[in-house]
Amino acid sequence: MFLNFIILVALFLVDFAPASCEVDAFTYNGFQSVNFSLDGIAKLTSNGLLQLTDSQTQDQGHAFYPNPIHFKNSPNDTAFTFSTTFVFAIRSIYENLSGHGLVFVIAPQRRLEGSLANHYLGLFNSANNGKSSNHVVGVELDTIYSEDFGDINDNHVGIDINGLKSVTAHTAGYFDGTGLFHNLTLISGQAMQVWVDYDGSTKQINVTIAPLHVGKPVRPLLAFRYDLSPILDQKMYVGFSSSTGSVPTHHYILGWSFKTNGKAQELSQLPNLPRFGRKETSRFVMIGLPLISLVLLVVATSVVVYYVRRKKYEEILEDWEREYRPQRFNYKDLYKATKGFREKELLGAGGFGKVYKGVMPITKLEIAVKKISHESRQGMKEFVSEIVSIGRIQHRNVVPLLGYCRRKGELLLVYEYMSNGSLDRYLYDQPRFTLDWNQRFRVIRGVASGLFFLHEECDHVVVHRDIKASNVLLDGELNGRLGDFGLARLYGHGTDPQTTRVVGTLGYLAPEHTRTGRATPSTDVFSFGAFLLEVACGRRPIQPRQEGDDLILVDWVFSCWNRGNILEAVDPNIGIDFVPGQVELVLKLGLFCSHSEPSFRPTMRQILLFLDGVVDLPELSALGVSSAGLTFDHRGGFDDFVKSYPSSSVNAHSGSPSVTLISL
Repeated sequence: MFLNFIILVALFLVDFAPASCEVDAFTYNGFQSVNFSLDGIAKLTSNGLLQLTDSQTQDQGHAFYPNPIHFKNSPNDTAFTFSTTFVFAIRSIYENLSGHGLVFVIAPQRRLEGSLANHYLGLFNSANNGKSSNHVVGVELDTIYSEDFGDINDNHVGIDINGLKSVTAHTAGYFDGTGLFHNLTLISGQAMQVWVDYDGSTKQINVTIAPLHVGKPVRPLLAFRYDLSPILDQKMYVGFSSSTGSVPTHHYILGWSFKTNGKAQELSQLPNLPRFGRKETSRFVMIGLPLISLVLLVVATSVVVYYVRRKKYEEILEDWEREYRPQRFNYKDLYKATKGFREKELLGAGGFGKVYKGVMPITKLEIAVKKISHESRQGMKEFVSEIVSIGRIQHRNVVPLLGYCRRKGELLLVYEYMSNGSLDRYLYDQPRFTLDWNQRFRVIRGVASGLFFLHEECDHVVVHRDIKASNVLLDGELNGRLGDFGLARLYGHGTDPQTTRVVGTLGYLAPEHTRTGRATPSTDVFSFGAFLLEVACGRRPIQPRQEGDDLILVDWVFSCWNRGNILEAVDPNIGIDFVPGQVELVLKLGLFCSHSEPSFRPTMRQILLFLDGVVDLPELSALGVSSAGLTFDHRGGFDDFVKSYPSSSVNAHSGSPSVTLISL
């Protein structure tokens, strides 16, 4: 009887012993045949893994130790010291992509009612996240960046108190014995170990992570001072929560150890991770298929590249062009010379096409390539024939036309490159360098010489049809050369030119050309007259004004002459070092050439004699030049012409309105 009494007293003392004497501890080296509280998609695998999530998306899994853990002696007491360690692995079916992470959780209940998947990690929802009534402590291994929760990145470790906005966080990694930090990728699929230690006396939480078998680093990844006593109840449940998003992801726990008022036991002999859930395949599938696929991909890519390159450089070549082979350029060479006709090589653009600088791949010859679009093949044979004929012209004041190329809807004209560009660059738009009068007069004399050669000394009469400052180029010595023969026309000496579609630039077009469409040497003389006034006055033939009325240059120069002070029209940028008589000669000659009646205009031969001083220029009144005789008096049919072309485009290179593209 006495013995039984002793036993009863002993049992009574055990039942009423203080909770601080209790030690809650457990260790799982794998989860084979264990009793766990699971919900969601969490499960225990046949080889002893705790699998929180699987290949399902937008879902969650929870796993808790089934018994409550004592964290305090009483509700208002100080929280105990505790220690836990676990080994985890996160594996996605897509490399470098993952679902959301997992959390070690201390919670009041085993079931997290109302929790959501995705970035809520199966722990909270939008209504309760961050509330102090949650009484939840977590250590998150987060693999998705969530701006809503202030995440530092998509690969971090954080301590959570009552919500998913971590009180402290750090990029996943560990410090070695020398203090050097090593990054870890949580979604690498490799097993890693985590240690969570809370000191009840210092109120500090330490979180450490390292690859499996490296051992626990001395320096923790996170060291945060926080009193968990107000957060933890007297009894709490410990476990894990995890969730997936749009990417199927497996979250595994390989082993777990926990202990209050002491150090958690180390883990050993853990189960193996699966081979990403893939079945063993034959060597043919593993090696043969990828190799065959690679070969097929290389062959297909080569065929596509060959076809694309062939189409890229494809040209139009017809039988009638065989005689012009010496003047025909290969499109591939022009493409490489201009670096693919890139914008950086663009020299200028106008109503008739863009001009690019290039360097021929082998000869290193500097060229200028003008691209002209054409809608049809009508008249192309005749046009190319004329271009080739012009290309055979050799004169010191004519830009050499080296040849041509045809490709799809484009015609490319190849000229010798003039290093100083077009004359209009030195006349308009506040140029950095302007030409003095001697330089301008030499350019005028050179262009006149070139036009005389084209009109009278070639085998055929060559009518340029687009004489203006932007089509006069300057070589390295600032000699003027007439260029851009894309609109030029040839016809035999002593024959009448054919009627063609009106082409050219407003302000330079002779009135009879706008009515009849016939381009003659006399229409070139009219354009040359506008060019003379343009160079001497530094103004365009038609210049818009703020008052609304356009300034007609020929009218303005005539008014200056009529007032007895024609030099008033001179460009002030030429300075004071010039011969007034020579400037006056050029201005009067410009008016003379601008006569509305073709028979009153001089020829280029006569113009050269005037410029050289061999023959004196008669007075303008004696030449029939009057306000009624000048073109821009609007009595020569010019108004009707303008109204008949309402869709005239603007020549971006010259700044003057262009009438129309050439009709081929």
